[in-house]
Amino acid sequence: MTATSTDSTTGAVLDFSDVDVRFRTEFGSVHAVKGVSLHVQPGEVVALVGESGSGKSVTSMTAMRLLPGNARVGGEIEVNGQGIRNLSDNAMRRLRGNDIAMVFQEPMTALNPVLTIGTQMTEALELHGIASGKRALQRAIELLDMVGIPEPERRVKQYPHELSGGQRQRVVIAIAISCDPKVIIADEPTTALDVTVQADILDLLRSLKDKLNTGILLITHNMGVVADMADRVCVMFKGELVETGTADEVLLNPQHDYTKMLLASVPRLGAGRNQLGLDTSQVTVDEDAGLAIDLENLVIEYHRMGKPPFRAVDDVSFQVRHGEIVGLVGESGSGKSTIGRCALGLIPAAGGSFKLLGEDIAGMKRRDLKAIRRRIGVIFQDPAASLNPRVPIGECISEPMVVHKVGNRQEREQKVYELLDAVELPREVYNRYPHEVSGGQRQRISIARALVLDPELLVADEPTSALDVSVQAKVLNIFSDLQSRYKFACLFISHDLAVIDLLAHKVVVLQNGKVVEAGPREQVLLNPQEEYTQRLLAAAPVPDPREQRTRREDRHALLTALGDEISEIKLVEDFHAASAASEDPKDL
Repeated sequence: MTATSTDSTTGAVLDFSDVDVRFRTEFGSVHAVKGVSLHVQPGEVVALVGESGSGKSVTSMTAMRLLPGNARVGGEIEVNGQGIRNLSDNAMRRLRGNDIAMVFQEPMTALNPVLTIGTQMTEALELHGIASGKRALQRAIELLDMVGIPEPERRVKQYPHELSGGQRQRVVIAIAISCDPKVIIADEPTTALDVTVQADILDLLRSLKDKLNTGILLITHNMGVVADMADRVCVMFKGELVETGTADEVLLNPQHDYTKMLLASVPRLGAGRNQLGLDTSQVTVDEDAGLAIDLENLVIEYHRMGKPPFRAVDDVSFQVRHGEIVGLVGESGSGKSTIGRCALGLIPAAGGSFKLLGEDIAGMKRRDLKAIRRRIGVIFQDPAASLNPRVPIGECISEPMVVHKVGNRQEREQKVYELLDAVELPREVYNRYPHEVSGGQRQRISIARALVLDPELLVADEPTSALDVSVQAKVLNIFSDLQSRYKFACLFISHDLAVIDLLAHKVVVLQNGKVVEAGPREQVLLNPQEEYTQRLLAAAPVPDPREQRTRREDRHALLTALGDEISEIKLVEDFHAASAASEDPKDL
């Protein structure tokens, strides 16, 4: 393994040679990418890994010529053997889509919210002269069917907000492959997706590259995804490639300290609560402790204009004891966040009982509900959206104390400083604004704000889903230390089963608003009894290529045994057969 790519680049569909990128800013020049050389062969997946700010996305954007005007690019970039730096804008537009396509990290921002899915898909087909009119629409329907979206004839008429996150990601992939490109750049294509949806997306990408011989540059910080997908791995740190090699070489025998640190920061499903430097083996919960949350036959419904109510939570029962962390897991739409919002008194229960800290919140007066909220903290999934951008960090943290009229100005300031120390942030961030700190620091600020009133119960909704692995490890360490110190009960909502394995005492698995399995962490995660839980666990990737290959085969065998077709593979085979039968591979 070396810090530069040394394999032959003959026939490469994407080739970076000594690429250097600098950005001119009002504070001087920022050297974002420093002499990076790598290549992607047809039918090969090359994973470019590293944390936020390492230069991964900037490197990929050079291949699409999508960098802003203040960027200065050096070196050579070739797509399918053609240098792109001196291409005219018209020639570059023809190259995009035909030869190179991109799957962006956040499909909701990549798709136009005011245009239907069909309009956005046919645009690329018409611009590149592949199809137009009804023929283009039919091609769009075929593509949606190919990427596994049900009822494609209906979906092409819908808008992006009417689809789930996994479906939107499939739409973006369908647009990317619509012109049969030679190489696809996939920038964090599975970030924040459910484990089963993530596994389906990875199956789809793997099928595409095998059947259509498409090269893929996969940009990610998820080492499990790397183990599942990559043929070769390039590790990037502060704009430089510090290690390259096959997936087995890099993940099983890392040489660079940074690579070792990344792998050591990944929580592993099945390793339990004694990992990432935590020793929680002696942490137990008193079974006689009182209940912070007590649900019995809870029903939550959303009312819709002219339609019957939608039942989001149906007959759910479980308890969270004081000092206990209960992991609430399941796919998007299973009702996890709905239960969390009900715990905060934001959504009323339509049936059953919801006792919060010993009190039934159904029909509770507004004044009484405010008093009980003082005893509850909440950590939201996106700290950037939950922190007021116009208010300094110190005031963001102390805001709950102001709302509930706790302490004077000096006491609030002292409490904020204590919590900044507790979450390992320097005290000078007190007067900074949220945009002046990193994503991991903002999440720590959210934790500090959630604890400012010394809550008895904490509701954490996907608090680490979009963090880098090393930042996530630090946040989880801090969270575990604070829970041991303050002994608060916690409802921890997540789709990351390895994080649940690390933190939780008990696990509740939800599917379509119903509890399908619940019990101690060891029982649910190591010896699942229900098919749905088995599917979730089988879909969770691990950062060991050999083990992941076995897990992928076992997952496919499980799905076959349960009667589920791996439709993406079959659909890609059908598409490939149709392409081979056509005189023009793009004339479908």
